[in-house]
Amino acid sequence: MLENPRSPRVRAVAKLSGKPARTDTGTFLLEGPQAVREALTWRPELLVEVFATPTAVERHPEIADLASAADVELEFVAEAVLDAMADTVTPQGFVAVCEQFPTSARAIFADGPRLIAILEEVRDPGNAGTIIRAADAAGVDGVVLTGRSVDLYNPKVVRATTGSLFHLPVAIGVDLATTVGRAREAGLQVLGADIKGSDLLAARQEGALAAPTAWVFGNEARGLDDADLALLDRSLAVPIYGSAESMNLATAASVCLYESAFALRG
Repeated sequence: MLENPRSPRVRAVAKLSGKPARTDTGTFLLEGPQAVREALTWRPELLVEVFATPTAVERHPEIADLASAADVELEFVAEAVLDAMADTVTPQGFVAVCEQFPTSARAIFADGPRLIAILEEVRDPGNAGTIIRAADAAGVDGVVLTGRSVDLYNPKVVRATTGSLFHLPVAIGVDLATTVGRAREAGLQVLGADIKGSDLLAARQEGALAAPTAWVFGNEARGLDDADLALLDRSLAVPIYGSAESMNLATAASVCLYESAFALRG
């Protein structure tokens, strides 16, 4: 059992909370039973190290079974060690080191997609992770984070995906204009969520959402700027029927993706 929270090995894992260590090593931090379970189920070959407290394994014996089946070593650690490794204040007994595995945008668009989510300058980790989770739930074929968006492997992004990061291809580091060009080459219309856009419900009633679509979601504070909007075929706004001043980006993105998913399956 690993018991020294100040050991070099523990410090190396803890450093993955920061981007420099993630960039240097090509790895990232996973925390909690859900994320580790999904990694073991979907991409066990990416796991470099898996740590757990004995108490956590007693609560989640299925994770130990998955690790054994995938021939992934699960190492027991003391509670203080896990606390030192984790990015969260109250970790849930599991921490893992995982290899980064971005998909190229070219590969996403080459695979005949019908629904894509593009995040342009989305800076909030919780929003980015929640949009990836919503995209997974809506059956989206891939997600693209432009180079101006938050780091995909930020621990808060990873936690907010609740394991969906392992379920669908995600590309990073490309610019919006190139991504939009690839979407059009793949036969997708390009729609953007923008508060100044036309009504989403009216577009749905027109049948505009029934075509293969790439949705573009912009910055939380500024939305999409004029140059971004000029790249789109159309911008649409989620209507607000109550008294709210605005809608959270991840919530609006979920509505847009599900409206397209409903239309494409209708």
